[in-house]
Amino acid sequence: MKNWSLFQGIGKFVYTYRKLIIAVWILMAAAFSVLALKLPDSLSGSGFEMEGSFKQVENIMQEDFDQPKSSVMVLFQSDTLSPDDSRYKNTVESTLKKLRTVNHAVSVTSPYSSEKMIKGSTSYATVNFDRNFGELKNSIEQIRSKTSSTKDVKIGITGGPVIAEDMNAASQKDLARAEAIGLPAALIILLLAFGGLVAAGLPILIGLVSVVCAMGVLYLVGQELNLTIFILNVVPMIGLALGIDFALLLVNRFREELEKHSVQKAVIISVQTAGRSIAFSGLCVFLGLSGMLLIQIDIFRSVALGGMVVVIISVINALTFLPAVLSVIGPRINSLMILKRNRERSGWKTFASFVMKRPGIMLTASIAILIILLLPVRHLELSIPEAESLPPDYESRIMFEKFEDTFGKKDLYPVTIVAKSDGDILTGQNLDRAEQLVERLKKEKVVDRVDSLFAHTGGMPSDQLKSFIKTKEGKSRLQPVLDHYTNDNLTVIQAYLTVGVTSDKAKQWVKDWEGKNNGLDLTLGGSTKFNQEIFDEILDKTPEGLVIVLLSTFIILLLAFKSLFIPLKAIVMNILSLSATFGLLVWIFQSGNLMDPVSIGLMIPVFTFGIVFGLSMDYEVFLISRIQEVYENTGDNDKATLDGLTSTSKIITSAAAIMIVITGSFVTTDVMPVKQIGIAIALAIFIDATLVRMILVPSLMRLMGKWNWWLPFKKNTAKDHAQ
Repeated sequence: MKNWSLFQGIGKFVYTYRKLIIAVWILMAAAFSVLALKLPDSLSGSGFEMEGSFKQVENIMQEDFDQPKSSVMVLFQSDTLSPDDSRYKNTVESTLKKLRTVNHAVSVTSPYSSEKMIKGSTSYATVNFDRNFGELKNSIEQIRSKTSSTKDVKIGITGGPVIAEDMNAASQKDLARAEAIGLPAALIILLLAFGGLVAAGLPILIGLVSVVCAMGVLYLVGQELNLTIFILNVVPMIGLALGIDFALLLVNRFREELEKHSVQKAVIISVQTAGRSIAFSGLCVFLGLSGMLLIQIDIFRSVALGGMVVVIISVINALTFLPAVLSVIGPRINSLMILKRNRERSGWKTFASFVMKRPGIMLTASIAILIILLLPVRHLELSIPEAESLPPDYESRIMFEKFEDTFGKKDLYPVTIVAKSDGDILTGQNLDRAEQLVERLKKEKVVDRVDSLFAHTGGMPSDQLKSFIKTKEGKSRLQPVLDHYTNDNLTVIQAYLTVGVTSDKAKQWVKDWEGKNNGLDLTLGGSTKFNQEIFDEILDKTPEGLVIVLLSTFIILLLAFKSLFIPLKAIVMNILSLSATFGLLVWIFQSGNLMDPVSIGLMIPVFTFGIVFGLSMDYEVFLISRIQEVYENTGDNDKATLDGLTSTSKIITSAAAIMIVITGSFVTTDVMPVKQIGIAIALAIFIDATLVRMILVPSLMRLMGKWNWWLPFKKNTAKDHAQ
């Protein structure tokens, strides 16, 4: 066997300082567990934030036009009273009086201040804050305590801050539920794999330590960076699955070596072989996640950062803490056996032989199945998750849907245009240009109506308006309007569209109107611009991220296996299996075959690729590493493939089963994006560990023979020629 001196050195070091290493890890786990408990309160928002025009307009409206940083909507509904009824009015006014005392509230807007805020028997008020989403937890609690429905009027609250807070609470609840299902299921699989409580319990311990330490580190990171609440589910999902899988591989190899060697040598060999596979696997996962860092949207950077932290800790944990524990417990790893150990592998060998005797047929059948599964992917439609991501019984979701249905998205979410001139917007040609801009906007096919300064000045043309503003009477009469729509060299225009605010036509329209226009510099904001920028950022950066991930993974596997074709096969098969996964997601969620139809979250395909592309490489590395060991000793490709598949089939199946139950347990969650990512990862791992690793890999290994190990300028050994 080739001497991997680095990992051999790690094994020797860990065995020598085993007690010190264990002590350090115990202290770290204790310290980080305290910080991990604080992590949920340091997370905020959905994470769909980025630098761009939408953000610029938001900042301008807050700084130059006194728009609040965030608002909570309070809805009033009645089945028996109209908003003009005195009892309805009294309920509204008494409620708003209480809300004016809420912490950080700078103003409260009554529904009676604008006819647009009343429709039928439904009205809404806004509580406006000088703080962002993540700083309003106590304020939201106060609002809830001060808004009680009466016999005649139902009262509910919603809005961005409330939805974000509910998302955080739901995520914590879902995490506890998923762990309560996933961890016992993983323990059962480990018991079936190892037969003993000690051997089965150790991977669970390693996974938990990795997650706790990672969440503690992320709490510290969260003090400097904005981290989305989505990592509260993704990090434990990745950490538990990866930590348990790594430990499963190392414990399995240690038990094998312990039958032939001393504890010291068994630890060293295990780190030298399984540890090497873990290091390369972890590196592949790390690289897969790193591609998301290119997408300059908070949620992608948060998940990438969280995943990369837990991967690093899981690898270090598996290469230090775990072998240190194995060094101490030694043969007691086989203690507390409750199931009889079965060393017989004839079933796996029979299966492997069956596949390798019919490589062409098995290859064709597997690819055909994958192609059928991926066909629905052509209908994939993505959307940015909003209130519908919450469980259907949450008040904030019910009220938000009622709000949108009653007042209409087109009226609620206009495109906000900030026009900037070289000098004062009310002087010289600037006001003329602003008027011409408004007239041009009115003629656009996708524009229903335009709200601007000119809509509130009695229809005066710009020349007459400039003269009127200069008079004392004009200045006095128009000052409130001027303050609302202008500030120095800025004027605000709102365009209400005839098409859906998130439609392709709307997104293209705001993209086309961005920039210079008739001497004015236009910056567009609003919901449509938000969607356009998010979609464009993902579409623009994803190809670049894919190239980096695929190329770096290829190089890592090339170095690991000294082969040109093995890395290429691994990448192609991963892409094929992931495409099949996306097809299944469309069939399940979008087509509504197993549940009510719901759109797929915009981030789900990117997250799934980033996470699964690396995770699935675990099985590739585990399997090919064992095949490589046999091949380097025998030079016989067919024997190496058969022996490698036989010896790793059980462990790969167990590892995949653990990954599936850990991630699949999130199907029980109520937050839709978390449910989708959990199911996506579970499906991808299932496809990868069955069709790909158990059938496609051995079929291709058999068909390609010695070409599996070909590399330009690589000197062939005598054993290679002997084939």
